[in-house]
Amino acid sequence: MIIFVASIAHAQAPVASPAQNVRASIDAETRRPAPGGVVTVAIVMDPKPGWHDYWLNPGDAGTPLELDWQLPAGVTAGPVRAPVPETLIVSGFMNHIYKAKHAFLIDLKIPENAQVGQALDIKVDARWSACSDLVCIPEGATLAIPVQIGSGAIDAINRARFDAWRSALPVMLDRAALYAVNGKRIDIAIPYPRSADVGRVWFFAASENRLLYAAPQTARRTGDWLIVSSEIKNPFDGQFDGLLRFNDAQGLQVRAIKGDVPAGGDNVSVFSEGATGEVQQAQLGFGWILGFSVLGGLLLNLMPCVFPILGLKALSLAKMGGDEGEARRDAVAYTVGIILSCLVLGGVMLALRAAGEEVGWAFQLQDPAIVLLLLLLMVAVTANLIGLFEIGGIGAGERLTRKGGIAGSFWTGVLAAVVATPCTGPFMAAAMGAALLLPATLALLIFAGLGFGLALPFLLIAFVPALRKRMPRPGPWMVRFRQWMSVPMALTTLALLWLLYQLAGFSGLLIGGTATLIILLCLFALGRKQKSGASRKFVVATLLGITAVTMLIIDNAAVVPPATQTAKNGSLPFNEARLASLRAQGRPVFLYFTADWCVTCKVNENAAIDRTETSAAFTKAGIVVMVGDYTRRDPDITRFLTKYGRSGVPLYLYFPKDGEPRILPQILNVDDLTALAGVG
Repeated sequence: MIIFVASIAHAQAPVASPAQNVRASIDAETRRPAPGGVVTVAIVMDPKPGWHDYWLNPGDAGTPLELDWQLPAGVTAGPVRAPVPETLIVSGFMNHIYKAKHAFLIDLKIPENAQVGQALDIKVDARWSACSDLVCIPEGATLAIPVQIGSGAIDAINRARFDAWRSALPVMLDRAALYAVNGKRIDIAIPYPRSADVGRVWFFAASENRLLYAAPQTARRTGDWLIVSSEIKNPFDGQFDGLLRFNDAQGLQVRAIKGDVPAGGDNVSVFSEGATGEVQQAQLGFGWILGFSVLGGLLLNLMPCVFPILGLKALSLAKMGGDEGEARRDAVAYTVGIILSCLVLGGVMLALRAAGEEVGWAFQLQDPAIVLLLLLLMVAVTANLIGLFEIGGIGAGERLTRKGGIAGSFWTGVLAAVVATPCTGPFMAAAMGAALLLPATLALLIFAGLGFGLALPFLLIAFVPALRKRMPRPGPWMVRFRQWMSVPMALTTLALLWLLYQLAGFSGLLIGGTATLIILLCLFALGRKQKSGASRKFVVATLLGITAVTMLIIDNAAVVPPATQTAKNGSLPFNEARLASLRAQGRPVFLYFTADWCVTCKVNENAAIDRTETSAAFTKAGIVVMVGDYTRRDPDITRFLTKYGRSGVPLYLYFPKDGEPRILPQILNVDDLTALAGVG
């Protein structure tokens, strides 16, 4: 697990903020506030088409606008007043959102002792979630507006603009509403004159964790009451705050207390599925997404990404030929190793994205420091498989049939997750993309589902006796088999050394080669010590020492990435502006994203993309090929991937002359690509 923790410490520095999907700006109703007066400030949010931000209570997903004020001495900021939101359901989760340009209003109190002519710098650090139906991206900005103490006069233009924003705010009711809870059902009675039109309604809970946000709502009117019924999340007592949306976009700010709710009345329409600005139901619920993650992890066992660890997996399978209890313990340990690794990788990715980093799945293989640590780990595993040294749980011989093998199964699971997850396979891509949109807890369940799917074959073999009986029994052949399996691990080591060169140039290659030689010499000496009966503490201390030396090399060496390579076979390097220009010219484009660490990508390139018949068909049809290289971290590519609900590579897109782009399968063949030439 050291690798995952180190990925945080060695995360690359944040890049400059790109063009935002929800643009924020600051405005003041007057630039000349009076001493002791109040100036209203607007945080204006302007979402791009297809994007949205969130109300003060965002619902099941997303985060609200967060403001960290940096105000002159004596100036204080009041609460945020938010306009009436809309509703959106994505994957069964209710979101309280804004799709159109809107403003959050805040009153700033100017101190009485402010002097006329005194300049005040109003500054605020703002953070919010910008989301589409496919992905959420944390965004932020430092907003500033200078004001000068004056008369407090407000000109007509500013007054009209701020009055328009005020008109979008809910109105506070002058009477308390009543609510009653019966089991999971809640009825909220809101004072509302019988003579007033109401149109359609929806109740937004301002108090968190009171209502099930996505639960259906019903409404009725009786006398001077409007009663909205829904479902509670947890039992509660005391005051209950919310907002009633009615007619088009009008709102009432509601404060409810426990009381008797009138019975009966006439039904009132609620905002329902299918209408613009109303509840929109996505096609897939969370259960389907979680199922896709499990199925994606299961299919990942068949992907080229896992080939280098087939040897370790084969040894684990062989171990299951023993007694039933041991087989099940080992399978559970293996599963726990995989799931914990996926959770850590997913959690670190979500944390980095929340901090503003543009990272995607397999981000750990875009950092030279992490690749170097993986390289040394694979060197150690290769040396162990050869028999250069032994360590509890990974060693061969009798250790494989003792309880120490549980630790080996756990770390085999860790290795499986680290090596297997950089690429995305069928079903996995959609699940990983959805994880970027869901709340953190549910997103982590998606990552856990991926790990469970990856481990599922081992669990089935361990817990289904008929399958386990088909496995060969442990024996001397396992030692020879383990030694043969050192070959793919050695090839993995060479691949990581080559990747280190791609990321950090010759200096990276020199550091990696030197560190490999050092660790091999240390492990050789360690093996000799073990044969002479050295204690386990010496083994652990030696390995920790090697890791410490490696980290010193990483931290004190200057790595220089190699020069950017030109795209091969006449293809163009990815550039979103160039892509838009080609589409405007009516040119068909095949765009794919790859990385040197993605084995699936390389298999597709050799089997389909770089084939002569594919190139000939594309040339004949005038199809332009564009390549996005994701080997090193690239925020432009990360943002583009998220637009298509992807968190990693590969991604294959075809842009025809006219019409919408098509997402192609993640496993390609020549027929898939040559068929594009006939599409146009």
